[in-house]
Amino acid sequence: MTTPSRPTIAAAVASARAAFDGEGIGSPDADAVELAAFALGTDASEVRRRMVLRDPADVGFLDRYDGLVAERLSRVPLQHLTGRAFFRRLTLAVGPGVFVPRPETEVTAGLAVEAARAAGERPLVVDLCTGSGAIALAVADEVPGARVHAVELGPEAHAWAAQNVARLGLLVQLRLGDATTAFDDLEGSVDVVVSNPPYIPDGAVPVDPEVRDHDPELALYGRSRDGLAVPLAVAARAAVLLRPGGTLVMEHADEQGESLPAALRATGDWVDVVDHRDLTGRPRTTVAVRAS
Repeated sequence: MTTPSRPTIAAAVASARAAFDGEGIGSPDADAVELAAFALGTDASEVRRRMVLRDPADVGFLDRYDGLVAERLSRVPLQHLTGRAFFRRLTLAVGPGVFVPRPETEVTAGLAVEAARAAGERPLVVDLCTGSGAIALAVADEVPGARVHAVELGPEAHAWAAQNVARLGLLVQLRLGDATTAFDDLEGSVDVVVSNPPYIPDGAVPVDPEVRDHDPELALYGRSRDGLAVPLAVAARAAVLLRPGGTLVMEHADEQGESLPAALRATGDWVDVVDHRDLTGRPRTTVAVRAS
């Protein structure tokens, strides 16, 4: 009597990938591999190595994996299932109650890193609307001399940021509070202000269930028809915090690539206002210099 062969990790991942693709999940291969890595307690490169070797899958893995795949098919965010999000050189803890950092925001963080490096050996950097702490922590990681401060309004998101600061051991001074009034002790002395504020226009409900049903509304909506009410209020605070010649780096929706720079220019607070595109070629981040 022939013993049935055990299913392989490769077969399990291929099945999950096909199911994700059939449900319109945007990154079926990456999600299938990342869930397998989480179920195996390893990383994606090791999963792919074991797939090539046609390693068999044990029952414990298959049970864990099938449960994760079912939840992902119900459109629970991948990062909520694994509890981790990869951002530039960092692995962040995330989950319900905090905005999951997106790959396009890595461009925003990179622009903040460039501005901080250009400001000198000990730049003072403030992250307004920090969420999970992603941008602030990336700056602290990549600009070792930086003095980084961050603020978050949502208590749940602040708790995730505090966990990331403590776990990564990077020097970020984190506060719970309103970005439009925070840091009265730093007014006029900051070199770089970076922000990924809520900017979705009122009535523009996100299509993806992962965003619409799981990201906190506080982190999504810009509180106006054009979505710019919150970003402009945050920019007004940045103008108070920054020294003359200091730099604002602000993320925005792709349809705000002209409206946000124009609104910033109209205030008279900013010069050298330039918009930058993300890795997909869409308008994503405005950089402006505080007028003297």
